[in-house]
Amino acid sequence: MASIHVDIVSAEGEIFEGDAAMVFAPAREGEIGIAPRHAPLLTTLVPGEVRVQAEDGEERLFFVTGGILEIQGHLVTILAETALRADELDEAAALEAKQRAEQLLADRPEGIDLAQAQQELVEAAARYQAAQKLKGRDLR
Repeated sequence: MASIHVDIVSAEGEIFEGDAAMVFAPAREGEIGIAPRHAPLLTTLVPGEVRVQAEDGEERLFFVTGGILEIQGHLVTILAETALRADELDEAAALEAKQRAEQLLADRPEGIDLAQAQQELVEAAARYQAAQKLKGRDLR
C-alpha cells in the first residue's frame, strides 16, 4: 500500500513525523483529504482538527489554530501557528476560552479590536468542538 510522509511542526517544535495512508486537514475552503500521490498544493489552514490515518487504520489526531499546508509528491508539511496533540486538549479550558470570547463580543468594550475578538472566538470554538469530539476516544 502506498503511503505519504507527514510532518506537522509549529513554533514550539515538531509535533508529528511519520507515514500515513490518508491525512485530513481544515483548509480555508473546507476540509481537505490527502492521499498518496495527491497533486501539489499550497493552502492556508483554519483552526480545526488534523487527522492522520496510518496504513493499519490507526488514527492520530491534532488540533491546529491555523497555518500553511504544503503537499509535494509524497510529502505533506503542516506549518501550524499552534498545534496540540489530541491528548493535550483540555475541554474545560476550551469551553472557558469560548465563553470569554463570546462575552467579549457581546459586551464590545470601547477600544476592542473586533476582528481579533472574532478570530479568538473562531479558534476557541474550534478547539472546544475538537475536545468534545475526542471525548471518550482512546488517545494513546
